[in-house]
Amino acid sequence: MSEDVQGWLTPRAVAAEAGVSQEFDLSQCVREPIHLLGGVQSYGALIAARWDDAVVDTVSRNAAEVLGRAAGELLGRPVTELIGDEQWALARESAEAVTDSGATAPQEGPASSGVLPLTLDGEDDEGQRGSRLFDVTVHRNGDLLVLEFEPRAEGGPFVFQNFYPRVRRALQKLQGATDVTECCAAAVREIRTLTGYDRVVAYRFDGRDGPGQVIAEDRSEGREPWLDLWFPASDIPPQARRLYARNWIRVIGDVDDRTAGLVPELRADTGQPLDLSASVLRTVSGYHLEYLRNIGVASSMSVSLLHEGELWGLIACHGDEPRRLSPEVRAACEFFGIALSLQLAAVAGREEADELARNRRALATLLARLTSGAPDDLMRPGSGLVELLDADGAVLLRGTETLTAGAPLPDTLSGLPARLARDGSVGEVWSSDRLPEVLGLEPEEAEAEGIPAGLLLLPFNRDGDLLAWWRREQPAPREWAADPSRPVRTGPGGERLTPRGSAAVYRATVRGRSAPWSPAQRAVAGELWREVSGLLTRQVVALEARNTELARTNEDLDSFAHAAAHDLKEPLRGISNAAAFIVEDAGTVLDATSLRRLTTVRRLAERMDGLLDSLLHFSRLGQVGLEREALSVDEVLDDALVVAGGRLAEQGVTLVRPAALPRLRADRERLREVLENLLVNAAKYAADEGAGERRVWVEAVRTAVPGQAREEGGGAGADGGTVTALVVRDNGIGIPAGQQADVLQLFRRLHRRDERGGGSGVGLAVVKRIVERHGGRLWLESPAAAPDADCGGGPGTAVYFTLEEPPEARP
Repeated sequence: MSEDVQGWLTPRAVAAEAGVSQEFDLSQCVREPIHLLGGVQSYGALIAARWDDAVVDTVSRNAAEVLGRAAGELLGRPVTELIGDEQWALARESAEAVTDSGATAPQEGPASSGVLPLTLDGEDDEGQRGSRLFDVTVHRNGDLLVLEFEPRAEGGPFVFQNFYPRVRRALQKLQGATDVTECCAAAVREIRTLTGYDRVVAYRFDGRDGPGQVIAEDRSEGREPWLDLWFPASDIPPQARRLYARNWIRVIGDVDDRTAGLVPELRADTGQPLDLSASVLRTVSGYHLEYLRNIGVASSMSVSLLHEGELWGLIACHGDEPRRLSPEVRAACEFFGIALSLQLAAVAGREEADELARNRRALATLLARLTSGAPDDLMRPGSGLVELLDADGAVLLRGTETLTAGAPLPDTLSGLPARLARDGSVGEVWSSDRLPEVLGLEPEEAEAEGIPAGLLLLPFNRDGDLLAWWRREQPAPREWAADPSRPVRTGPGGERLTPRGSAAVYRATVRGRSAPWSPAQRAVAGELWREVSGLLTRQVVALEARNTELARTNEDLDSFAHAAAHDLKEPLRGISNAAAFIVEDAGTVLDATSLRRLTTVRRLAERMDGLLDSLLHFSRLGQVGLEREALSVDEVLDDALVVAGGRLAEQGVTLVRPAALPRLRADRERLREVLENLLVNAAKYAADEGAGERRVWVEAVRTAVPGQAREEGGGAGADGGTVTALVVRDNGIGIPAGQQADVLQLFRRLHRRDERGGGSGVGLAVVKRIVERHGGRLWLESPAAAPDADCGGGPGTAVYFTLEEPPEARP
């Protein structure tokens, strides 16, 4: 099966086909090469002659009956022996007038053909010699000129002045129509008047390969109505739709016509019958003839309606009796089809322009409401973003951040827009009103998974940033002329195409679709993308400028802190030494108060010296580079215990290591410093005497990064998802929740300087800075420490921090 046919057969259609007996093979109908059926309708004859030398290459077997010369007499001989040099030249000129200059192969898009009268000399059916007049349709087919002969109908020559008023009146009525339905209603009335068929309907397709609906109808009295009925997509398979797109008109004079085959049956150069894609006499598929007989049709005509090169619909005409249409009438209907297509395009364009104007006004209002100029403002309540495209909800993805507007975002939609956007182009609108079908899901499956029926998205960049709108399913009840899942049904002649009609209406609800996204909505979405892209670009430029300024400021601050601390230490030493000398030299003559004051000066100087050392160390952390490597945390912890182990032993604190620690990527010395600080802190703030055994645990856990941590800085776990974190947890006095942020600040302690082992209040600030320089997160948990507990009585504190995992260690 060809690729395009596979794309047309849905799983449901394949299932329906599996239930059909060998008497009627739907897949064979779909695969049938209807342009290579090797025959023409027998009321006319076909001759294909080589363009360069006029030698007949192919001829229909009924040439003797129609043209008076047997096919064998014509084959391989110059066609000029039949029509003469002058008429051959006219035929070439006619073909050249409607064919692109220099074209030697069938063209894509509507086929081009010309019609001219030709006269042949010969004998009639009664043996009388004379001249016979033919209407000959000519078209170029590669290196061949195809001539299709139709005997001129009785009634005298065609008089344009008599025919034109009817066509002009029909076009005037068409131009007065204001919408698509009114246009089609006017068209079917006028075409029925022009042709005399018993039923004429306008048939609109639901998408390129979808079913069709009758949106206008004009019929003779007594025929059942088809208006508003839907017809299954299998009625017009893909290859037939392609031919309808290439030929404005298709006429079947008699469904019981005996086909006139071609000689030769297969061409030597291709091994296939002559390509009759552009032929007006092309014979008809047996499947289609059976379809027409089953609905009581003896003759038919179809006029294609095209929009932007695609098949939009058809004007379908049905006759109760065989009916031949002269080339002039066919030309008038073809002209009418072209005019109707243009009028439909104009109506659609006018409606789209009106809708686009309304949407642009709404877009201008929306953009005016952006108070901060940031795209995030689009998602706030009342912005009008959701209403702009008449959607149920919208979602903005920026980095790891997801913002929503309108109805709550279904959980299963969270990663879907990004997945669909990967295959699209930046700034290119992608949309579907049947998303379950795109994802290969049945409507019931999509509903169970919370997947919406409609989605329109705009990729901002290749990093996954995008804006998307979504719509819920809108089940649409339809009345079908037959069960679309069973295009064949058992009848008197076995399994055959089911007769269509309102007498056997099949009511069904179409699932898995939303309201369609209109061209105007897609256009205004693209305009919004351009506006938002400009905002994002300006925001990025401003952010880069701020980051550059911030980096320079941080560098200046680090340099200042380092220089200030270094330069201040020298005078402090002088103050401390001077105080010591005074006490030493004049201690016997100074009173007790003066000695106490000098001792205080020395103690304060020493404390200041310690603070400056801490400040120097803190400032160096922002200047010294990190030497990251994959390392064992257990080994680093052992190194940290060389320093911290003594403090733990002094306080009677037991270290607990429940399981082996993971491997992480970090700077070994900096990680050792983090662990030393956290272990020393655990020893300092152990539970008071009598509170039970003092312990500190060091372990790795899978946990979610809390929102508070996300607000404090960037790094691992920014999406709030589960990450591997190291935790140093004790059962000490705990930290009240309201003071947990304070202890992470420089020089902040929750106790007096001489309590809990003293210290400068730098340890946790150093730990936080080291972790964040690694791109990680740090947060505290002390759930039972009450705000009024005065830093006591709690079950301890847990300090969590994240670092990068080596690729082989990631889950």
